Formats: sequence, structure tokens, C-alpha cells
Amino acid sequence: MKVMILTAGLGTRLRPHTYSKPKPLVSVAGKPVLAHIIDDLLDIQIDELICVTGYLGDQIESYVRGRYTMPLRFLVQKEMRGQADAIYLAEAFADGPMLVVFGDGLVGIDKLRLNAHPREGVIYCQEVADPSRFGVAVVDAEKITRLVEKPSTPVSNLAVVGFYYVPEARRLMDAITHMLEHNIQTKGEYYLADALQIMIERGEVFHAERVSMWRDCGTIDALLDTNRYLLEHGHSRDEAVVNSVIVPPVYIGPGAKVENAVLGPYVSLGAGAEVRNAIISDSIVNTGAQITGAILAGSVIGDNAVVTGTGQELNIGDAASMMIR
Repeated sequence: MKVMILTAGLGTRLRPHTYSKPKPLVSVAGKPVLAHIIDDLLDIQIDELICVTGYLGDQIESYVRGRYTMPLRFLVQKEMRGQADAIYLAEAFADGPMLVVFGDGLVGIDKLRLNAHPREGVIYCQEVADPSRFGVAVVDAEKITRLVEKPSTPVSNLAVVGFYYVPEARRLMDAITHMLEHNIQTKGEYYLADALQIMIERGEVFHAERVSMWRDCGTIDALLDTNRYLLEHGHSRDEAVVNSVIVPPVYIGPGAKVENAVLGPYVSLGAGAEVRNAIISDSIVNTGAQITGAILAGSVIGDNAVVTGTGQELNIGDAASMMIR
């Protein structure tokens, strides 16, 4: 089975961190979001992993090639025209079963079922309180009859979480071809939901399958929430500290130094980071960052950033330097 991950977004809601790196490479619980996504899919028999990149896509290609050994392909979406347009970059070689994954969230799915290559499609969903923020599925007897992108009036509270199994990729490409030829857009973009709706109207069957977990990583608040979840579910890691108190769960990366500090709960400290004379909770401190004499909570500190001073809630990007008085 081919697995396609869409990673071309600009990640504007995660700035300033996405000024220097693409959104899927923003770290949470010790490694990039993209690594969490791919690692969680390794139980699936992946014949080829396809990454559609865009903004700073060379960083994604370098990271994935350096970490994974399955057959890889990288496609560049030069103009942001929507999800379906990104998928269509694979039109010339896409066939057989395909899993399409959005690269900005973590989802718990039944991977063993996918290894059996079901003959009917699966769109993964979760019930939400505010469906207007998401694409939603209208369901009859667990079969999807209609997909609506960010409905202005409520039609369903079953949000689509960004994982789609298509039993035959050629039929998806044919639907996108129809969209492009007839310029079928929603809010100025070619949405995957519209392509899947064309397939449904042509007789394709898609089942709505509830997920066991869904964590968004598209905003700072969501990233911190995902960090808390992952640290509570097997992604914590301790290292030796000096004259410090660790309040679990925390992740302390290789080579990180913690001296005269209180760390946790819910802190991820990247490799080589240094924390001295500080109190940090509910925060992500990335690779090589240095925190001295600060009290931080609800903060995301970029790679190699330097923070010196007293209490603050901070969101600063890579290589930034800040003294708090």
C-alpha cells in the first residue's frame, strides 16, 4: 500500500517556529510531528511513502531520507491550490490501495485492518463539539453519504480527522481530474472532500471509522496539549540531573543538562538543551536552547534560543535571544 503524507502547508498558526522550519518538523515530546506520524504507521506494510512538500520542503526530504529506509518519493506542490491538487501530483503513478494522511495531527487507527487492504474505503472521524471548524461526514448506517467542508450550518458533528483509506487510487485520481476539468472548488481551493464526494456519487463506498485518539498540532495551544498527551502515553524520558526536582511526566533529550531547577510536569526538553536555576512546567524547550533564571509555563522555546530572566509565558522561535527583567 502507498502512503501519502501532505506536508506542504505554511503553518502560519505556529509562527514564529515555522519561519525557520516547516510545520511537520516542529517538535513535540522529543521528536518532530512528522516522525510521530510515520513511526505510528510502521506497522502497516508500506510499499512506498510519498511526501508532498512545499514551503521549506528540502528540510522534510532531508529529515525523512535520513531516518527511514522504505521506498520514498517526494513531490513538490509549487502553488498552494488545495489538498486535492497536492494529491494529484501523484496521478501518473498512483494505483492500488492508498492511505492519505494530513501532516499536522496524530491519530489512533486500526492499522491491522488496513494491512488486509479492505475493498471499501475508510474515512477516519471523531465527534466534536464545534463541527464548523472541520470537514464533516454525514453518515447513514456507518456509510458516508455526504462530506461537507467546514459547514456554516450544522449537518453533522462527525469531524474528519485527516486520515483517508482509498482501496483504488486510480478512482481518486479520476475524481480529481473531474474536479480540475470542471474547476470544482470550495473557498478557492481544490478540497479532498469534494473529490471524495464525487467518488461517493459514482458509487464508491466509504465507511466512517471512529479513531481512538486525535491530537491536532496546528496551533501553539494544540501543540502543548499534544505534548501533554504523548508524555502521559509512553513518550516520557529521563536523564540524570544535578540538584534538581523532576515532576513527571517529562522528556529529557540526549545530552540535555538540568541544574538547580524544577522541571515538570509536562515538559519536553530537546537534545543538548540546558536549564539552570529555572522552574519550567507545561512547556516545550527545543534542541540546544538555554534557559537560565526563568520561570516558564505554557511556553514553546525554539532551537538554540536563549532565555534569561524571570517569569513569563513565551513563544519564541529558533536562535532567538531574550532577557526578561
